[in-house]
Amino acid sequence: MSTFVKGSLLLIVASFLGECVEFIMNMVLAKELGEQGLGLYMSILPTVFLIVLLASFELPISISKFIAERDSKYHRHMLKTAIHLTIVTTAGFMVLFLLLMPFLTMFQEYHPLFKWLVMLLIPLISFSSITRGFFMGKNQMGKIALANFLRKFVQLGLLVFLFQLFEFDTQTSIMIAFFTFVGSEVVIFLYLIHMFYIQFQQLKRRPSEYISGKVVRKNLISVSIPTTSIRVFHSLTHAIQPFLIKAALLHSGVSATVATEQFGLIAGVAMSIGFFPAFIAHSLLIVLIPTVSKAYAERDMHRLQELLRQVMGFTFLYGIPIVLVFYFFAEPLTNLFLHSPTATGYLQILIPYFLLHFFVIPLQAYLIGLGLLKDAFLHNIWSTIISFSLMYILGSMDDLRMDGVIIGMNTGAVLLTLMHYMTICKKIGVSYFSLRNEASHHF
Repeated sequence: MSTFVKGSLLLIVASFLGECVEFIMNMVLAKELGEQGLGLYMSILPTVFLIVLLASFELPISISKFIAERDSKYHRHMLKTAIHLTIVTTAGFMVLFLLLMPFLTMFQEYHPLFKWLVMLLIPLISFSSITRGFFMGKNQMGKIALANFLRKFVQLGLLVFLFQLFEFDTQTSIMIAFFTFVGSEVVIFLYLIHMFYIQFQQLKRRPSEYISGKVVRKNLISVSIPTTSIRVFHSLTHAIQPFLIKAALLHSGVSATVATEQFGLIAGVAMSIGFFPAFIAHSLLIVLIPTVSKAYAERDMHRLQELLRQVMGFTFLYGIPIVLVFYFFAEPLTNLFLHSPTATGYLQILIPYFLLHFFVIPLQAYLIGLGLLKDAFLHNIWSTIISFSLMYILGSMDDLRMDGVIIGMNTGAVLLTLMHYMTICKKIGVSYFSLRNEASHHF
């Protein structure tokens, strides 16, 4: 069994267990926060994840790519430079966040301690990113898998413990729910740093060669900046999306309360169910980036073509049966959260959106591994422009409303998948329809 397959299976099994825990966690959140509280909680999360993303500077990807492409004798000096770079960027970002804090109006609806919890996340995520990148690049997927599962398990434990012991008002409940998220990140930070320290001490005892900090920084930044730009754009669109959807619904004549509740049903119920299997796609992403990077660095076209066939075939294999289950069992699935026929309908018409994202996630990892970062960024921009335009125009119509919003979401997913897929096929020289080699291709 290849390293790619073993690493993927390990991450998939651990992620499945983690997703089971998160599924229960979202049920607890729905019951404890109610529709209005859940809508507020889900509305602020994209903004929080944007801040977390900036803090990570996409170091897991750039470090894993660097390690996969280069001999182990360079790893120790590369890691030292990465640590210095992280100290500087984290300190700068924390100062910037402190200066901007009084102007971040999106936090005004939430508990005063909420923004300080976000502040605490910045160094936790930044330094955890180095360790994740190192373990990914070395194909030590067991440590990544355990960390991912542990984070969700600890969060659920804290969530159940605190809500069973105490009664909170809505604002405090949202803050407590986020506190459990930060608490779980602290536990993972301590675990990853401990494991990284052990590995780093082993590296010190092995032969190493000097590589200049300037070269390392250039290599890391050349990957981190474009990949961060892609993720920032993605996070910004997700941060804007709740407000865009609400604005469209308000324009169609829906009240502000109903608009918030309907968004809560999509984000807190339909998305929680629909993206449940996405842990498989994310597991493939983690393994694909170093694997594709190494194969492309060695100009192993056959390996790249074989990997694409495996990824596409496997995604079809699990994706189609899963979305059919979602469609035919939508009502009992949504009833696990809230008894809402509206949420059931949302889940059913979002089926294309979920299925196509199971393909988009590993395809984007493939583009990163091939160095096609500019293409990935442009694809995201074009699909989002078209998607958001349709979401607002159709969502503002009295006879469509949320159905119109979902049509826009589905259209964006179709465009993004096709653009990613066709670009990869062209780059590695395979037919769009058969995924077989085209003799005319050259690197």
